[in-house]
Parts: sequence; structure tokens; C-alpha cells
Amino acid sequence: MENISNNDFSQKQLDLSQNISVYLTKVYNWMAIALLITGLSAYFVAGSEQLMQIVFGNKILFYGLLIGEIALVGYISARINKLATNTAMLLYLLYAVLNGVTLSFIFMAYTSGSITSTFIITAGTFGAMSLYGYSTKRDLTKIGNIAFMALIGIIIASVVNIFMESTLMYWIITYLGVIIFVGLVAYDTQKLKRIAINGFENEESMEKSAILGALSLYLDFINLFLFLLRIFGDRK
Repeated sequence: MENISNNDFSQKQLDLSQNISVYLTKVYNWMAIALLITGLSAYFVAGSEQLMQIVFGNKILFYGLLIGEIALVGYISARINKLATNTAMLLYLLYAVLNGVTLSFIFMAYTSGSITSTFIITAGTFGAMSLYGYSTKRDLTKIGNIAFMALIGIIIASVVNIFMESTLMYWIITYLGVIIFVGLVAYDTQKLKRIAINGFENEESMEKSAILGALSLYLDFINLFLFLLRIFGDRK
């Protein structure tokens, strides 16, 4: 009887491990796809003077794209359970394209070499913190909550600094931004692992959750990259 119980326990542990692996693989695959699409979109737009003029020469269009991106993230997050899986996928990929269009400015502001090196630094930092979030037994909920509140703070400070134009404030926001998103990478990874442990009703619910999880990690990566680019990027 004890051997049977031990075998059942071992099988459950194996099934749980497989579920976590399958789910997180889906999450990171979707994240990688979005990063690739964003990078290609940004590079394509930056390579065309006409497109750059259209996007950045018209403030109404540019800010409209930014607002559209925010609205799209909010819509996906709020409606993910009611959306068809294919619709959720298309909206997610559309967001990656739009983000690439608005991020194409970095090719005007920074050298290609520094963009590449900063991307590598970001990938390494992201990987290390994601691994920490996955493997640590420490509950990172408090860190996640603090990071989220601090994020709201630096968003407000960034808006204020548009008018103040303080160099000191700019660098304080930059380094705080790095710290915040480093923490969020670890927290979001742990949160996704817990979601996988709790399980899913069916394959469709897992796929939708993977898309939403990929979106959160994608946003962590992009924002961490942009803050690190302020530090390591060589301006043209």
C-alpha cells in the first residue's frame, strides 16, 4: 500500500512538473515571437524615411498609436477569458507590431551597436531574474506589490519631468526603472509558475493564459531594455 501511495505521489509530481514545463514553454515562445515582431517592425519603419515622417511627423497619429497600445493591453487583459483564442493571439501580435512602430525612434537616437549590446544585457538580466523567480522558495508577492506601486510613482514623475526637464530626476527615474522591472521579472515569473501549479480547465484556457503571461513578461523585457538603453546606449 505504501509503495502504491509513493508511486501515485511520484506520478503526480511528474505530471505537475510537465504541466509547468509545457505552460512556461508556451509563455516564453509567445514572448519571443512578440519580441521578434517588435524588433522587425521597428527596424522596418526606421529604414524608411517616409514611414518615419508619417509616424513621428504627425503628433496626433503618434500619440494615437501610444493610446491605442495602452487600450489594447487593457482590452486583452480584461477580456482574455471571453476572447476566442485566435482573436487573443491576433490582438497580442498586433500590439507587438504597434509597439515596434512607436519604438522605431531608438534607431534614430542610438547607434545600432549600442542597441544590440543593450539588448544582450537585457536578455541576460531578464534570464537571470526569471530563473530566480522560478527557482526561489521565497514569496515575492510583497516585492511585486512594492514594484507596482513604485512603477506608478515613476510614471507620474516622468510626466512631471517633461515640464521640469531635470537631468537629476531623469537619472533617478532611469535607475529606479531598472530596479523596478528587475523585480517585476522575478515576481511575474513566480506568479506564472503558480498559475501553472493551479492547473487549467482545458487546453484553450492554458493557451489564453500563456498569451496573457507572455504579454506581462514582454512588457517587463521591453521596459527594462528601454531603461538600460538610457544608461548603456550611445547617442548619435
